[in-house]
Amino acid sequence: MSDYFQADLQSEFVAVTNPTIDSQQLDTEDLSTAKLASTIAEAGLDRKAGDLLVLRVRDVSYLADYFVMMSGYSNVQVRAIANSIEQEVEEKCERKPLRSEGKAEANWVLLDYGEVIVHVMMPSEREFYDLEAFWGHAERIDFQASGKGRGEPT
Repeated sequence: MSDYFQADLQSEFVAVTNPTIDSQQLDTEDLSTAKLASTIAEAGLDRKAGDLLVLRVRDVSYLADYFVMMSGYSNVQVRAIANSIEQEVEEKCERKPLRSEGKAEANWVLLDYGEVIVHVMMPSEREFYDLEAFWGHAERIDFQASGKGRGEPT
């Protein structure tokens, strides 16, 4: 049965492979996704988000290519960070989130841009759910802000 499964798996893999996608297209897609993640991180820092973390999860998850996580220190700040991210991404990347969750309560706001998923969380939620540990095997991306936000609580 094991041999049958391997053969079946191989044939399915061949069937779904798209030979027309070359490495240059993949590099372009990766650059646009990295730009999206960078725009999100910058917008969060502009609203003084703290504990910014960008994880490249492409190799460990099918959900997204990047997770961007950050903290807000009040419900008002969490909501403001999420709104700022939506506004900046729409302006600079011409994208709207596919879905968003949690804005009403603003303890944990999730913005799903497909290849980038954003988590804006209160420190208590972030500590409790500990997504950093859950996705600890993902590659951490160093993000250097261009200037405004420092990521410190106000």
